[in-house]
Amino acid sequence: MSDSFNARSTLSAAGQDYEMFRLAAVPNSTRLPFSLKILLENLLRNEDGVTVTRDDILALANWDPQAEPDREIQFRPARVLMQDFTGVPAVVDLAAMRDAMQALGGDPSKINPLQPVELVIDHSVQVDYFGSDQAFAKNAEIEFARNQERYQFLKWGQNALEGFKVVPPDTGIVHQVNIEYLSRVVFPNPVNGTTQAYFDTCVGTDSHTTMVNGIGVLGWGVGGIEAEASMLGQPVSMLVPKVVGFRLTGQLREGVTATDLVLTIVEQLRRHGVVGKFVEFYGPAIATLPMGDRATIANMGPEYGATCGLFPIDQVTLEYLRLTGRTPEQIALVEAYAKAQGVFHSADAPEADYSETLELDLGEVVPSLAGPKRPQDRVALTEMAEHFPRALADLKRERNIPDQGPAKALIDGQEVEIADGSIVVAAITSCTNTSNPGVMIAAGLVAQKAAARGLRSAPWVKTSLGPGSMAVTRYLERAGLIAPLKQLGFHNVGYGCTVCIGNTGPLPEPVSKAIAEKDLCAVSILSGNRNFEGRVHAEVRMNYLASPPLVVAYAIAGRIGIDPYRDPLATDAAGQPVYLRDIWPTQHEIDAAIAANVTAGEFTAAYADVFAGDERWQALAAPTHRTYDWPDSTYIRKPPYFDGMTRAVGEVSDIRGARCLALLGDSITTDHISPAGSIKPNSPAGQYLIAHGVDAKDFNSLGSRRGNHEVMMRGTFANIRLRNLMAPGTEGGVTRHLPSDEALTIYDAAMRYQAEGVPAIVIAGKEYGSGSSRDWAAKGPRLLGVRAVIAESYERIHRTNLVCMGVLPLQFRAGENAQSLGLTGDEVFDIVGLANGEAKEVEVRATGADGTVTGFTARVRIDTPNEVDYYRHGGILHYVLRRLAAA
Repeated sequence: MSDSFNARSTLSAAGQDYEMFRLAAVPNSTRLPFSLKILLENLLRNEDGVTVTRDDILALANWDPQAEPDREIQFRPARVLMQDFTGVPAVVDLAAMRDAMQALGGDPSKINPLQPVELVIDHSVQVDYFGSDQAFAKNAEIEFARNQERYQFLKWGQNALEGFKVVPPDTGIVHQVNIEYLSRVVFPNPVNGTTQAYFDTCVGTDSHTTMVNGIGVLGWGVGGIEAEASMLGQPVSMLVPKVVGFRLTGQLREGVTATDLVLTIVEQLRRHGVVGKFVEFYGPAIATLPMGDRATIANMGPEYGATCGLFPIDQVTLEYLRLTGRTPEQIALVEAYAKAQGVFHSADAPEADYSETLELDLGEVVPSLAGPKRPQDRVALTEMAEHFPRALADLKRERNIPDQGPAKALIDGQEVEIADGSIVVAAITSCTNTSNPGVMIAAGLVAQKAAARGLRSAPWVKTSLGPGSMAVTRYLERAGLIAPLKQLGFHNVGYGCTVCIGNTGPLPEPVSKAIAEKDLCAVSILSGNRNFEGRVHAEVRMNYLASPPLVVAYAIAGRIGIDPYRDPLATDAAGQPVYLRDIWPTQHEIDAAIAANVTAGEFTAAYADVFAGDERWQALAAPTHRTYDWPDSTYIRKPPYFDGMTRAVGEVSDIRGARCLALLGDSITTDHISPAGSIKPNSPAGQYLIAHGVDAKDFNSLGSRRGNHEVMMRGTFANIRLRNLMAPGTEGGVTRHLPSDEALTIYDAAMRYQAEGVPAIVIAGKEYGSGSSRDWAAKGPRLLGVRAVIAESYERIHRTNLVCMGVLPLQFRAGENAQSLGLTGDEVFDIVGLANGEAKEVEVRATGADGTVTGFTARVRIDTPNEVDYYRHGGILHYVLRRLAAA
């Protein structure tokens, strides 16, 4: 490696010497935001004259905050983080690449992570059982039975792939485990006989990887394919972004939580517009903001649209590292390194240069929820009674849902009424909030006060508690709060994402029947980060995000359209009304409970043997061969990406004679595109499984079958809330095959087009691909034969994923869209002028059935030279494989 700035130096911390690369050696670097300083150190340390040059380093040091991003850099994260839903297909691809390498005459063992990879199994557990002491054990047992083949495959990966570690199931949520245990903040790494110290950075196969930004670690979500390339030694190609400074002042008022704060921030940043930008939080309120609150804010970076939302390293960071059981040596290294590099935040530190700045006085934040279908749609708690009837009316009008009144249901021998607005799911879920002791202790205290008044959750509410990590269970137990949470039905259902990702499990039969009988608009309330349509539960139309203590309060009320300040939640055993104020804890009570019960001992004990797993995991038999012996499995199947691949790269041709598979509107999320949720027996995925001898009761979820491309293809564009404008009046994965005009599932139409040799395209509106980073949202369309997407705008991660799968992302010119151009989706499309993937614009010709041609120019959203290479090779994995085969 080169060192043209003479930046290599020595750092001493806790009696050990480390090699480091000093930022002070680069002129002008002191004015940079912290996030760009981390990127600058990454370039300094990896300067090789080819992928990173002296000019790259100087360009970053001389960054112009106001300039539009145009400088590409090659970023090498210190490690890769995965969860099992996105991790399984990544490991499947690595296994397939080993086979392909062998077929090309190369060495399969070259396909190996070159950076540390840590996978946490957290996305598979479902809430089949709730409301009992046996819920956790039963859900875990079912989880293992459903996912044994997947788990055996992951154990093969752990055995066969060097540098690949797995945190077994029933341990914790990936981002919470990351921030509480896996993150180093400063990474000590042996290199050529010395120990190098550098910033801990990571990319993750889940968009909420940003949570780790709360402790000063720069990281963000990427697609599984990008992560695989990073594991295989390829840098992440990126444009140096604009950095938005978000200044925090003041302090939260009594009764206001971190959830209320983050929902306010999401609303403000979404309104401002930060897609593709870094956000950094600074200002006088930083020093008093607890780490739990920082983690909550950082976690929801995808919801406010930023690449990341970074907090600085400071004294609060060091205190958190002590609390979570990091070694004194590691904490000393973090402090010494951060101070040596000029990134340790203090009150008198000069402000960095930012592209834009915003400000929020924490004292202006009020208790809030967000919904009924987007996290940025914040509603003040005081306005819920007026908001909900309007939202309900809008939904009924939009979906043409008749008003049939309430339905009666018999639950545990009691006849109850379930109506529009009845809360049928109340879940303390998602690392967004379960990582935050403040809101978790508050939820327990609300439950304690409510239980003391004899209150229970409404009988029609499916309640659940997903603690996020074993440390949370330990400190809630220590505080005496587990018992009252159970009294209200909030039993531990599993250490996983559960309801936040739609693993809600079935509703009780009487509730489900009541919803269907009167076509009710039922409600969920959850402490998660996403509430998109169809995400939480297929039978629940309206979803609200809220803090854990509010989740408990609303579970007691059993309905959403109340003013909890004026309307009683319930009546107690004495017949007296109980209001929210009667059971809400003071901040002093919360702080005292945290101080007494949230200790380093709880975290140290929880993570003492984190990679070992329980007896079920340890008993799993797994092969150890360097290539995988693909079994006859409906969970794991060898993908076809590399079939017929040669060492030579072919020419990229124009796309001619294409048909539109789907014409979509604005805000189509990866939840709409990517296979997720339950599998219906009459769906293409369900029919495939039935044909392969799988009973409907054993279908499991689409997410759990991400290692089988046959299932995933059939679940792509199959979301029950997807509305394809080519099939008006329908919801779900329906389209019309052309020119036959036959109504088919999108999968069946795609297969017919492939049999006919007809390429497919997708047309969409604004923010196409927003939401979680999901590689199957790009893999699925590619396998369906989609060659191009034409949209008004893209979410950053999804656009990158499309390129990495060899799908061409095109963008309408400003002011143009399908409607303004009169496109119906019935046309035949030609996309010409690709210039072997190097074109910046192409001509699109849409020919109607009457021969009328609508021509327009579209921008090619292949944004970097590296992406041109990926696209020309047919995808990033093909690019990496050919390079490794040639080495």
